[in-house]
Amino acid sequence: MEELRAKLPAWVEASRALANEGQVASYIPELAKAPREALGITIMGRDGSTVSAGETELRFTMQSISKVFTLLLALIDNGEKGVFAKVGMEPTGDDFNSMLKLELVEPGKPFNPLINAGAIAISSLIRGSSPADKVARILSFFGEAAGVQAGGSLSVNGEVYRSESATAHRNRSLAYFLKDNEVLGEEIDVEDVLSVYFQHCSVEITCGQLARMALVLALGGADPVSGRQLIPRRYVRIAKAFMLMCGMYNASGEFAIQVGIPAKSGVSGGILALVPGRYGIGVIGPALGPKGNSTAGVHLLETISASLDWSIF
Repeated sequence: MEELRAKLPAWVEASRALANEGQVASYIPELAKAPREALGITIMGRDGSTVSAGETELRFTMQSISKVFTLLLALIDNGEKGVFAKVGMEPTGDDFNSMLKLELVEPGKPFNPLINAGAIAISSLIRGSSPADKVARILSFFGEAAGVQAGGSLSVNGEVYRSESATAHRNRSLAYFLKDNEVLGEEIDVEDVLSVYFQHCSVEITCGQLARMALVLALGGADPVSGRQLIPRRYVRIAKAFMLMCGMYNASGEFAIQVGIPAKSGVSGGILALVPGRYGIGVIGPALGPKGNSTAGVHLLETISASLDWSIF
């Protein structure tokens, strides 16, 4: 950690220049308010110690990063057989909001749980008597992994949720297509599922909280403080495999080659990444490249991984 502590501020400032090559997401209007030039990172070691640099106080919504943890909760609720009856295990090579293969490939279920169609299907599998009940369970599960103190919780950013819901025409199309394909069962209300999906994407977080969530995954599902197993190790392995194959949208192959660690990005500019057994990492850099990943954040992770030999390959 000492080398990280010494070098991280300079690495952040060198990568910050890459923000000029990206644009803040604007298709969800509320996200367009984020500062384009911001860049922050927190790295948490297995003993819970942290190193941070840049704008780590900036709060942002998880967006697609949340899909990793709703997948884990759905696996806990339904088991592997129940989950993979609804989604596949393969990368697509298509945009994260594409519906192309839903129509072209039989059976017409989403290829994996990290694309939008797959994550919508996963949201339908979270147990609860109502959307509010399901979101409460999601917030509790996320909060435990993030190390939120007893009595507190993570929360949904209402402005982002309403902005996302109001402009989500493609996601509504995907959800109704899933309904027509019977991936969403007859008893399932599409708008209820979308409400859960939009809310878990709108959970607000910091780099430090994201790094702790990543560390839980790096430690095979164990809490870094208590050592208690929060998530079954088998399910964490599944999630990390998906992160490596599909976590950086259709730049996942390039990221695996250049950085070589499991990661998941979101269009708020957040990135959750981990070095197995060693570190959990939370990054925010709102300026995005053409494939939806933080330009400065990806460059920063490339720099650190190359310098410290983090690649798992």
